[in-house]
Amino acid sequence: MKALLIRDIRLAVRAGGGFGLGLAFFLIVIVMVPFAVGADTGLLSKIAPGVLWIGALLACLLSLDRLLALDFEDGTLDLLATAPLPLEAALSVKALAHWITTGLPLVIAAPVLGVLMNLPTQGYVWLVLSLLLGTPALSVIGTFGAALTVGIKRGGLLLSLLVLPLYLPTLIFGAEAAQRGAAGADASTPMLLLAGISAATIALMPFASAAVLKVNLR
Repeated sequence: MKALLIRDIRLAVRAGGGFGLGLAFFLIVIVMVPFAVGADTGLLSKIAPGVLWIGALLACLLSLDRLLALDFEDGTLDLLATAPLPLEAALSVKALAHWITTGLPLVIAAPVLGVLMNLPTQGYVWLVLSLLLGTPALSVIGTFGAALTVGIKRGGLLLSLLVLPLYLPTLIFGAEAAQRGAAGADASTPMLLLAGISAATIALMPFASAAVLKVNLR
């Protein structure tokens, strides 16, 4: 599993679908928002948590179509399906590699980009905590979408349409936790719900991903 994790991280970086592309897209989204809504610092402070969460979500979505596509093309998925390592574990490792190369850099960059959005000082900790709890669920759900659409020509658009509705609960509670934290209110309830969603997703979604992938590989 360790070797598979290291391999996937290297492939993500070399293929151009790793942290560089996600961070660049995240930066572009955050930079464009002030131009669109104006330079009203009060308005930017109010919408900052939601915009930062949407930017992180879209940045995660950007690299999902390559998560399993390269392995499908060179036959690696067929080998993983017949390997002693359970397919559920292999897909969990791939989701972890995606989070390390995409989700984790976004968590680290979010406070820096929060300055551009005039995020209130008390909101930085809650923003980072909510992204740290929520982005693993985005990667695991994205792995399910990638397994569902693997082998389909130009399946990137279909993947986005399938995954985005599944992302909504994570987005709602993650943005709500960051919003409440930035406003100085109690954010414990949305944070607990976000943690519950992530825990349930990490526990159950790899089995669903493995099941649909086995069907697609037949």
